[in-house]
Amino acid sequence: MDDICDDLQAEHQALDDLVADLDEATWRSPTPAAGWDIVDTIVHLIQADVAARTAISEPERFAELRDGPAAAGGLEAAFGSRGDRTGADVLLWWRDERARMLAAFRTRQPKDRIPWFGPDMSALSFATARLMETWSHGRDVADTVGASWPATDRLRHVAHIGVSTRGWSYVNRGLTPPDVPVRVELTSPSGELWTWGPEDAADRLTGAAEEFCLVVTQRRRPEETAVEATGEAAAEWLSLAQAFAGPPTVTPAARAG
Repeated sequence: MDDICDDLQAEHQALDDLVADLDEATWRSPTPAAGWDIVDTIVHLIQADVAARTAISEPERFAELRDGPAAAGGLEAAFGSRGDRTGADVLLWWRDERARMLAAFRTRQPKDRIPWFGPDMSALSFATARLMETWSHGRDVADTVGASWPATDRLRHVAHIGVSTRGWSYVNRGLTPPDVPVRVELTSPSGELWTWGPEDAADRLTGAAEEFCLVVTQRRRPEETAVEATGEAAAEWLSLAQAFAGPPTVTPAARAG
């Protein structure tokens, strides 16, 4: 848990560094996520962080909020709303809440079960999902302000979720996952080769880990990357890939603007 929490904390800091010096006008710039500005993006992360900390530390209270205010009025009804906060206000709020969430995660063992909006998750998987969301929304902010968003080997966590959710990407669309194995070979930002699946699989996905992660988090369409799909099963998976929970969505073209 300390390892994943350290990586999550580093991902938080990378996004913090990106927004810390923004002026108020830039905080209100629209992001590639339709209807959201940068303030909305960070508030969304805060709401999920508050919900996560509550689920870890007060599971019964979380269930009450999840099945009551959150079910009726969305995350803001149960876990905090933007209100009239400035960007600077939101940043301070996020720093406090993410620290509290990380402290809660560090009290758990990797296999401890934690309730969530869908099925329960292990503490390790839960923290990994928080890293994925922080990274992907960080990419939205970077695209909005035209800043670089350097890839790091923390992306292995995101890539692993992307591979693990292959079946979910089908089930979420009412489709039956194929039983055809797919070999995934991704080059990490540091140059290491990350692999999943049987070595002798005919269907393959190969390319840069960063681009694969952009596809599975629906920040880029497959054709907007150099990720190569060999075989029908691999190509179909890439076209449907969705590493996050919620209803099925489709990546808009040229999301980066």
